[in-house]
Amino acid sequence: MLNTRIILSTLFILAMSVGVGAAEITGAGSSAAKPIYTKWAEVYSQSSGVRLNYQPIGSSGGIKQIKAQAVDFGASDVAMSAEELKKEKLINFPSAISGVVPVINVPGIKAGELMLSGEILADIFAGKISYWNDPAIAALNRGLALPKTAIVTVVRQDGSGTTYNFTDYLSKISPSWKEKFGKNFTIQWHEHALPAKGSSGIVTAVKQTSGAIGYVDYNYAVQERLNYVQVKNRDGKFVAPTAASFSAALNNSDWLKKAAFEEMLTDKAGANSWPITMGTFIIIPRTAQHPESTIAAMKFFCWGFMQGDHLVAGMDFVRLPDKVQARIFKEMTEVTDAKGKPLQWSPM
Repeated sequence: MLNTRIILSTLFILAMSVGVGAAEITGAGSSAAKPIYTKWAEVYSQSSGVRLNYQPIGSSGGIKQIKAQAVDFGASDVAMSAEELKKEKLINFPSAISGVVPVINVPGIKAGELMLSGEILADIFAGKISYWNDPAIAALNRGLALPKTAIVTVVRQDGSGTTYNFTDYLSKISPSWKEKFGKNFTIQWHEHALPAKGSSGIVTAVKQTSGAIGYVDYNYAVQERLNYVQVKNRDGKFVAPTAASFSAALNNSDWLKKAAFEEMLTDKAGANSWPITMGTFIIIPRTAQHPESTIAAMKFFCWGFMQGDHLVAGMDFVRLPDKVQARIFKEMTEVTDAKGKPLQWSPM
């Protein structure tokens, strides 16, 4: 870890200082990641005087906004493809790790008591399993008193990276899900699904609806004290959503070796891996049309990595490994102005 920190410091020294940057940073996108960015901004503004105006409009909205150059950074829970990044002259990088968590409101069932497989989750959200005492669910939960309560699937109606990661997982597990629904930011859900807007909408609907099951990011599940389920992973183990199980999935990916951020973290091998792990990402211009604003955004995220790691854990996310952070900082130094000249800036 010490050597990596030295590398980070060296990269910082290599970047040259400029004058005072923008007084406000604008961003839009992931509602799941809002707690990180707003908390970082709250602390960062105390020393820098720079404010953050962040709109949690969903991942697809964040991508649209940065493509239109309407904000200084976009935020998405799904990495853009290398082809699209090249076409749009953008870069993206992760800011933290989390996981999608199925949450329930089932009479008599406490947090972590219910166990589900990916196949059963797919059938529930496809509308094929209608009651909580269905034989398929009962077979995985012998000894658990399952009520004959109708299942209400609560789903996102807005463009959501959480939805993309969740349906990516279901598509990997269930061929029938992949054929009928697929993976995307928005899904044509079955006709009886209950739509909700944003992560907060899912939380409210699940809390208020007996028999409900929805899916939210881990931080919402923890902070709203929702009842989560254990999910069977690729190694056949039932695991709970925790920082350790998210890290296990990350460690079984190519993120550390190749910085392959396009790689989805769902359905990774490992006895301790949470099967619906995901990253959350920042998107900034590779060719900055407004250099001062882009520099301000990069300084903000550099500060977040170097001085805000402890805040990430407090928001119930997992910090990035030092090696991943080092790769991100190096890529930031390659951002240019409209004429192709590297931006002259210092992270501090």
